[in-house]
Amino acid sequence: MNGTLNKVMLIGHLGDEVKMHYFDGGNCIGRFSLATNEVYINKTTNERITSTEWHNLVVRNKAAEICEKYLSKGDKIYVEGRIKSRQWQAEDGSTKHTVEIQVTEFTFLTTKKGNEDNKSVQSPEIEKNTNFDSQNNGLPINDLPF
Repeated sequence: MNGTLNKVMLIGHLGDEVKMHYFDGGNCIGRFSLATNEVYINKTTNERITSTEWHNLVVRNKAAEICEKYLSKGDKIYVEGRIKSRQWQAEDGSTKHTVEIQVTEFTFLTTKKGNEDNKSVQSPEIEKNTNFDSQNNGLPINDLPF
């Protein structure tokens, strides 16, 4: 195989709120940490051990704004992206290193902000489905037998 692949898929919980950074020209990035857990049993003590790995995630522009709007600490999210390592000079002159996940795709699995919005907005009238026949024991008229 001549090509290479740099792809990450994670499901985890946000460790903190999304922190936004805005740049000249209207671009922005959002940064947040994601916790993934591995649970196993210690064979000598039969103790259940949970090991947490922390990942630094970076989302860009519109995706960052969506994450900031809907995500909060503790929410569960699925992300796809690629690993990117970078280094920079700190104020004290030392060289710092970090490894980040550059997010390219994401799906919200649970969001507290979404649940709060749904609870506060309730429809005053519940629509009734009248596409049922009482002779068919409450089954829809167009219900197929298979």
